Amino acid sequence: MKLLAVDHPLVSHKLTVLRDRDTDSPTFRRLTEELVTLLAYEATRDIRVSPHTVRTPVAAAEGVRLSLPRPLVVPILRAGLGMLEGMTRLMPSAEVGFVGMVRNEETLQPTTYAERLPEDLSGRQCYVLDPMLATGGTLAATVRFLVDRGADHITCICLLAAPEGLHRMEQLLDDLNVPCTVVVAGVDERLNEKGYIVPGLGDAGDRLYGVVDH
Repeated sequence: MKLLAVDHPLVSHKLTVLRDRDTDSPTFRRLTEELVTLLAYEATRDIRVSPHTVRTPVAAAEGVRLSLPRPLVVPILRAGLGMLEGMTRLMPSAEVGFVGMVRNEETLQPTTYAERLPEDLSGRQCYVLDPMLATGGTLAATVRFLVDRGADHITCICLLAAPEGLHRMEQLLDDLNVPCTVVVAGVDERLNEKGYIVPGLGDAGDRLYGVVDH
């Protein structure tokens, strides 16, 4: 597993505002979209393209276009939805699938409750969206889920990661044999006893969409 922490002043600025507990939900959503677009520039450096010729008003020009099959963007519900617009703004021709996973707050283990994905992902590059890489279990389970369906190149885009989560992902995906890159805006200090990133930015889903009573 490869880690890419994006070091850019605009990324740092937007992340700082996201961390602020006084940032309201509309601003949080807008900044998340903007931050994801910045991260996506780095995350798509290895996106597959094929040669393509177009005609300018003057002459023929050699260029490239995205290869087939089209890349698949996979937000993890529900917080990952807040990252989708920022990703598809950069890559509007990508297809979108969804995975719903929830973390048991006692065991910290993920379980799948919903999915909407092609049955066959052979030859697909997949971009997984999840704001917080905390314990790493949910993201690792999603990556393995996609690889089991044939995906052969995975890039995960997260706002923040904890060292424990990154280490856990490396352990869980050690036998994967498929390239996997994690792109983040920052790696924080640690996890607390409840499995939340410190200093983090709180619960990304709640800050994007409000608190949902269970």
